[in-house]
Amino acid sequence: MPVPAVVALGANLGDRAATLAQAVAELRRLPLVDRVQAADPIESVAVTLDGPSTAAPAYLNSVAIVQTRLAPSVLLGFLHAIEARHGRERTVRWGDRTLDLDLIAYGDLRSDDPRLLLPHPRAAERDFVLAPWLAVDPDAVLPGSGRVDQLLAALREAR
Repeated sequence: MPVPAVVALGANLGDRAATLAQAVAELRRLPLVDRVQAADPIESVAVTLDGPSTAAPAYLNSVAIVQTRLAPSVLLGFLHAIEARHGRERTVRWGDRTLDLDLIAYGDLRSDDPRLLLPHPRAAERDFVLAPWLAVDPDAVLPGSGRVDQLLAALREAR
């Protein structure tokens, strides 16, 4: 049976909109992927190791819900391959990126394997993940954290 996987997409270098559109098209072409539903991109300030930075180029972010029969580790491998095709270099943690694809959730699966942490450990803290996710799935739930609409409201209240 297909499992809904949540993939966050982001880019802050190059033609961000074209890169995100191409990445979504590549997700749709993956084997054992039955459907991909992507949110319209939103712009957000870059988050660095030192916190939000208006000095860094702004990100364009989206979320795609991927109905897949791929194992989560295999899906993650495909995500890394898509990033690499778009020039992603992993030289600076939380640095500028041509493309960033994060596996946020894979059904209700929980994993504490350092190679595949599920759900994504910081997803509940990121409005640039929660807002587009909510746009494509108004009833979304982040496993272990709760309803996405409530998590997003709490983040916005805290500001």
